[in-house]
Amino acid sequence: MINQIEPWIDEGELIELKRVIESTFVTEAELTEEFEKMTRDLTGSKHAITMTNGTLAIYCALKALRLGPGDEVIVPNMTFIASANAVIMAGAKPVLCDIYSDTFCLNIELAEKLINTKTKAIMPVHLYGQSADMDKVTTLARKYDLFIIEDAAQGVGVEFMNKHVGRFGDIGILSYYGNKTITCGEGGMILTDNDEYAKQCYRLKNHGRDNKGVFIHDYIGYNFSFTEMQAAIGISQMKKLPKIIMKKKEIYKTYTNNFSDLKFLKPIFIDSRTKPVHWFSSFLCKKRKDLEIFLKEKNILTRRFFYPLNKQPCYINSEMIDIGNNKDFLVSKKIYNEGISLPSSYLLSNSEQNYVIDTIREFFDYRH
Repeated sequence: MINQIEPWIDEGELIELKRVIESTFVTEAELTEEFEKMTRDLTGSKHAITMTNGTLAIYCALKALRLGPGDEVIVPNMTFIASANAVIMAGAKPVLCDIYSDTFCLNIELAEKLINTKTKAIMPVHLYGQSADMDKVTTLARKYDLFIIEDAAQGVGVEFMNKHVGRFGDIGILSYYGNKTITCGEGGMILTDNDEYAKQCYRLKNHGRDNKGVFIHDYIGYNFSFTEMQAAIGISQMKKLPKIIMKKKEIYKTYTNNFSDLKFLKPIFIDSRTKPVHWFSSFLCKKRKDLEIFLKEKNILTRRFFYPLNKQPCYINSEMIDIGNNKDFLVSKKIYNEGISLPSSYLLSNSEQNYVIDTIREFFDYRH
């Protein structure tokens, strides 16, 4: 079976984990600090604060900006559900907005029509290794005095206009879930250049304290701690990141070169201002469902795009979320119905990719 995505884990992670075992420190010690520094160096962010996972990183970002009941946050309709759930968790209301048909990221012209006195923030999501149009996002935010919370969960290594994503807004977040470009198994990261926001996020993750090891709590906080085991894996993964990015670029280029003549299978658009990281090699396919079934029968796993938030069963008739002025979300619907992500792991061999390519061409030859 050829998996759609799987992490690159080898003896490198074992070497770093051995450091943890030998130190006997297992929660946020030397390796966590090292991983945070590596992230600051990669992104250029002044602060990089580890979190239990990306969802809680978004939650802490919202609370650090003092967003809660009565506030609205504009969220793209096509994203992983954690983007909206974190807003709900913070007590605010997600207002859904449709996406652009080319980049699949937040449609800023439609977002502007959703702004009212309750709107306090906008949350661009950098989808599938692509960057949202942060030029338009920042212009809109300045015009209406909105906070920007960047969901860059899928954006490790991605740049827009030579700046790492997650660094354009007030606070950005990264994720290290098992299927991400690099992984810690689980984990998230806060990115911000603002000292006060960084302090607020750290307090929230550390039981309301500015430092560990004390039992006087000046603020309300929780336990969203990282672990040294996560950091150890993250350090090894960060060392591999350049090779991972290069391999994913090669995989994507091989697919696009071999499919350039196929009428019903088109690569996703990449904004020329973006330096992408092809987290997934994603395409639009008019025959997506049939292709998905055909490939599975040939032991090739694929993945559909994120299910539009307005269609999520848990949100139907819910007062916790607002679908805004757009009742149909036609772009999200179309992209979901046609989107397919092909095998794109670092571990994908040339022979495996050639098999995937030959099988897809077989499918379209048969359909033709």
